[in-house]
Amino acid sequence: MRELYAEILRAYDENRPVALCTVIRARGSVPRHEAAKMLVHPDGRIQGTVGGGELEARVIREALEAMQEGRPRLIRYTLSDPRQGDPGVCGGEVEVFVEPLLPPPTVLILGAGHVGRAVAHLAKWLGFRVLVSDDRAELCTPEGIPEADGFLIGPPEAVLPSAPIHAQTYIVLATRNHPLDVRILPLILDSPAPYIGVIGSRRRWLLTAKALLEQGIPMERLARVRSPVGLELNAETPEEIAVSIMAEIIALRRGGSGQPMAIDPRQALRDLAGA
Repeated sequence: MRELYAEILRAYDENRPVALCTVIRARGSVPRHEAAKMLVHPDGRIQGTVGGGELEARVIREALEAMQEGRPRLIRYTLSDPRQGDPGVCGGEVEVFVEPLLPPPTVLILGAGHVGRAVAHLAKWLGFRVLVSDDRAELCTPEGIPEADGFLIGPPEAVLPSAPIHAQTYIVLATRNHPLDVRILPLILDSPAPYIGVIGSRRRWLLTAKALLEQGIPMERLARVRSPVGLELNAETPEEIAVSIMAEIIALRRGGSGQPMAIDPRQALRDLAGA
């Protein structure tokens, strides 16, 4: 048990997601009882056990999905008849709580120019972990972007395949040109990131999308991308653009609509009069 909890702490320190699976209810003949625990890693490796066999295989699948979605789940199994789809023949019942333990919400900024630096500053102030990536090492420095928690320096093809992207990673492409976006997007479109935003005009995005479609990337994958990025604020300065981008990320993360919250005072007065 000590090693299992130590591994949870290591995963958190290394910005890696894991899922903790705990038997919370067991009745009848079951392989493991209440409080039995298993830790599942994103590659399917496990520590501990909730019973082995088909039951454990199903719990692992649920854990992998929970890490992708970022939401816990409670699963119930009857261990009586495999011919009916049950994962065993013990005859008992078991409930397993699957809790994804995700790294802190992270903003991954690809591009360390003016807008990228402004996004890093605001994202850190809002409580996000901040990672910045660029192939220009002179821009990715603690002196230039003191708010960054880490840097991924080098060509995107070299650094992004191993980047710590998880279900709470919000990716912002603030690159210097659309050919660079064309190189980057195929590397992240299948990632578990819930948000991929690309800075630039509508024309820039159309040119990028056209190039990616010609490479054979289906429209369904491109539909994940938000471009032009951010909420419509008619923003001009890098700082204003950063507010637009982070407002969209917060709305997505918190389930907001992005619409104004103001009410019509005349309607409010009518409602009060009729109350």
